[in-house]
Amino acid sequence: MGSLTCLTDPDAPVVIDTSAAINVIATGCAADILRALPNRLLAVDAVPAELEEGRRRGRPDAVLLNELVMAGHIGIVSLGDSAGQIFEEFVIGRAAATLDDGEAATIAYAAEHGAIAIIDERKANRICRARFPALARGCTLDLFTHPGVLDALGRDRLAGAVLNALRKARMRVLPHHVEWVVRLIGVENAAECTSLSRAARNARATFAGQSA
Repeated sequence: MGSLTCLTDPDAPVVIDTSAAINVIATGCAADILRALPNRLLAVDAVPAELEEGRRRGRPDAVLLNELVMAGHIGIVSLGDSAGQIFEEFVIGRAAATLDDGEAATIAYAAEHGAIAIIDERKANRICRARFPALARGCTLDLFTHPGVLDALGRDRLAGAVLNALRKARMRVLPHHVEWVVRLIGVENAAECTSLSRAARNARATFAGQSA
């Protein structure tokens, strides 16, 4: 099995979309996770703008993201002219071929600056892969599976952080990360996480009695 994280180049900037920001915040230890990563973490200004919409519905993510920004753990960036054109192409058109502002801005910024795009939704990944096949991209779990995060948090605390992201943010888990997640949080916890696939929630027979 290859590396479970796409963050193999510590010099590459990493730009996260709105869902990834929500997932990281939901862990309850976002600052410690981001501090443990060697890469510079960025979010396009469309991400806090999307989180502000949730703030009006009582969600705390916008406030918590701002705290991470003020502490220097995440930098807020804007799109240049080239990325702005890509962004417009992603948000205007048929629904099946368009993306949310945060996803579109994340991909556009990554394409312009050679950054690693962290996007979780299948549709966004599919469109990104078709438009920019050479673009480095990953998902929230690429942050959590980085060896530096395990070293900083320890196994038990990391398991709790991932479980929080699954329960509170309904974090999406792509197929290549399922085994790692189930082994980390345990089959009993996995069975209760509705954001996991049915196969992952029924993984007792495969993973019971096995260590990560």
